[in-house]
Amino acid sequence: MGSSGGAAARRHAAMLGIGTANPTGILGPQDVFADNLFRVTNSDHLPELKEKLKRICEKSGIEKRHFHLTEETLAAHPELLDRELPSLDTRVDMTADAVPKLAQCAAAKAIAEWGRPAADITHLVFSTYSTCQAPSADLRLATLLGLRATVSRTMLSLHGCYGGGRALSLAKELAENNRGARVLVACSEMTLVCFGAPDGGNIVGHTLFGDGAGAVVVGAGPFLDGERRPIFEMVSATQTTIPRTEHALGMRVSGGGIDFHLAIQVPTLVGQNVERCLVDAFHGNGNARWNELFWAVHPGGRPILDKITRC
Repeated sequence: MGSSGGAAARRHAAMLGIGTANPTGILGPQDVFADNLFRVTNSDHLPELKEKLKRICEKSGIEKRHFHLTEETLAAHPELLDRELPSLDTRVDMTADAVPKLAQCAAAKAIAEWGRPAADITHLVFSTYSTCQAPSADLRLATLLGLRATVSRTMLSLHGCYGGGRALSLAKELAENNRGARVLVACSEMTLVCFGAPDGGNIVGHTLFGDGAGAVVVGAGPFLDGERRPIFEMVSATQTTIPRTEHALGMRVSGGGIDFHLAIQVPTLVGQNVERCLVDAFHGNGNARWNELFWAVHPGGRPILDKITRC
């Protein structure tokens, strides 16, 4: 049996650099988003739906969102507005370069904050639902950043909202189990893969989601010269599945793009189960006072945050 000294000396993984990026386009601030959306999608003949979208926007707590998709692009590609028309090829062509380039902007900031050259990255974890092809976006990002040919790449596709969390969890495992590993985590999303004219099924998505990328450099000590000391230590990473909730949220690739659905019960399901997830994450500590601990939740919209606050 080996000595326990190595386990005792094991360090938690830590975030060493963080970067974010957004496209430059804005389809108006949130208070005029509904007017702009219905105008550019030729949907002003649906006044009741428009008023519903306005009400949701007012309650969202969101000020503005950024989008890669422009009015000029929509005018040139009317197939993006009609789910009955084949448009998957168009969408994939648009995101093939745009998604990794947006990730590059975020990753470059994270690497600069980390303080070491990009060639010192040993692992890359890339998460996106916005593009689907091979060679995939992780290879394109590695090329754009000049990562070495031996970098170990992992691609997470169609994970949706939990993709970032799963990517960070994987980075923690890689950093703690590979001495000297420095893991670049990148997430990049563009809503144009599921964009369509507003209807009853996509109204919530139109209200909440925008385009952006985030990147983090993760590593465990000992730290090297020039490296920034930890911003956050990653003490715990767990995943809990709520049984019989497969219907609540999903994405499906179709000829008209990616169909996204979000059930109205999602905020309630999250609110009812978040404490159980926290107990699992903090190893059964059911007596913890959660406000005294540092933990983060993917917001997913104002109703989800309100439900969590009331728990």
